[in-house]
Amino acid sequence: MKRRSLLAASLAAPVLGRLSAPAIAAAPGAAVLKVIPSANLTSFDPIFTTAYITRNHAFMIYDTLYGLNAALEPVPQMAAGHTVDDDGLTVTITLRDGQKFHDGEPVRAADAVASLRRWMKRSAFGQKLDAATNELTALDDKRFRFRLKKRFPTLLDALASVPNTTFVMPERVAATDPYKQIAETIGSGPFRFKRDEFNSGSLAVYERNPDYVPRPDGETSLTAGPKRVFFDRIEWHIVPDAATAGAALQRGEVDWWEQPTPDLRPLLARDKALVVEAIDNAGSQGILRLNHLHPPFDNKALRRALLPAVSQADYMQAVVGTDPNDWHDGIGVFARGTPMANSAGLEPFAGPRDIDLAKQLMKEAGYNGQKMRLIGPTDYLAQTAETLVSADLFNRLGFNQDVAISDWGTVVQRRTSREPVEKGGWSAMYLAPTSFDLLDPAVNGTLRANGLAAFPGWPSVPALEALNDSWFDAPDLAGRKAIAADIQRLAMEEVVYIPLGWFKNFTALRRDLTDRVRGFAIYWNVRRG
Repeated sequence: MKRRSLLAASLAAPVLGRLSAPAIAAAPGAAVLKVIPSANLTSFDPIFTTAYITRNHAFMIYDTLYGLNAALEPVPQMAAGHTVDDDGLTVTITLRDGQKFHDGEPVRAADAVASLRRWMKRSAFGQKLDAATNELTALDDKRFRFRLKKRFPTLLDALASVPNTTFVMPERVAATDPYKQIAETIGSGPFRFKRDEFNSGSLAVYERNPDYVPRPDGETSLTAGPKRVFFDRIEWHIVPDAATAGAALQRGEVDWWEQPTPDLRPLLARDKALVVEAIDNAGSQGILRLNHLHPPFDNKALRRALLPAVSQADYMQAVVGTDPNDWHDGIGVFARGTPMANSAGLEPFAGPRDIDLAKQLMKEAGYNGQKMRLIGPTDYLAQTAETLVSADLFNRLGFNQDVAISDWGTVVQRRTSREPVEKGGWSAMYLAPTSFDLLDPAVNGTLRANGLAAFPGWPSVPALEALNDSWFDAPDLAGRKAIAADIQRLAMEEVVYIPLGWFKNFTALRRDLTDRVRGFAIYWNVRRG
């Protein structure tokens, strides 16, 4: 297989000179930042979905109780601070002054409590905190209190985590069933969402919140510190075609292309008016997620049969290109280069890839031609590449395969279906989570194996859940690392998901934009000049 050839049809574009494409309306001035985001915005609810485009939207319009700095330390954000009493069993958090929702109402402790309760039903980290909590109550308008069943040393880490973040919403909005999407988009964050200008598949607009009060102290770092806004208006222009996106950036019709394709990065990098750089320092990792509820992948032996055929190098080169500095294989379920990363259970990825062995294992597992459906996007770079590689791989393995390709928003909606394939369900899909989402068992929701409460794919492995519980109770780093190795070994044995390697995330922007906060597409602090 020619690893790069799979992308030729979907990402074809000129490789020399300047790109040409229909014009996007010229930016009206320095007060407006025009961005081509990574995908279309199809859900406004960051608790209902883990889609990154929704997370980025939420960080603009909501604020969080604690932020996470680049050193991965929790820092008070909406909180003024906290006290810990009763040998760690009582934690009281006080909100800082002057915070208002976009409708003019003050932010109260009751809003924070309702938001936390909804978050704790859906977030993997939140579910663990919920299980350790006896009582969560608002004491007055400024203070709320956790009474814990047992010490929970990572409580502040939970409130600051980037994945499945504790965004604070008005109490009436946070009262929404966590398994239903919210109807309002009212936050207290640095931007207000212009729902009256929203056009799905085309445009999303955010305006600076004039009532937002940034933290007066600290360093702006990742999601922590002062969130100062230097643009009156942020416009997201949805441009699925890579050539059109690249041409718009080169001509100055947009300021920032969040996720340029590998084929166009060299061309953009040669343009002296542009900067092409890693959007963060930690990178992302690919994931093949299989549906454990229905045939064919409810069969553990069949899931394991895939492993000899999976080449992490093939996937990563399709995602990010052939430069060996931009990707790594030999990757497990935890973020590369972090304390929990280990090599336990990765033996199936060692040695040459063997399609014939995989076919033999499929036969022994009893595969007899059941239909499987691969779902994937056309407009989300990494997942698109992963889907194309697997469509070829599943075809060579002899699966009776149906490939359902759509925009990313449709994939996000489709993956929630628990129906079998013959009733519109799915069998396999792809993710590309950032390292923030894979640091440890606390934030890696795709490692949860609690059946229908788990991330789509819905594995049920009680022994893995028990190991996750024990990780939280480990007394020190050495103990947590040992348990993390056991978690990875069992996750690979059960094929909770298949890790596909690590890659750098790149972004491209006009050179006159400065002070961008590294981490993901963050819109505070960045300025022109």
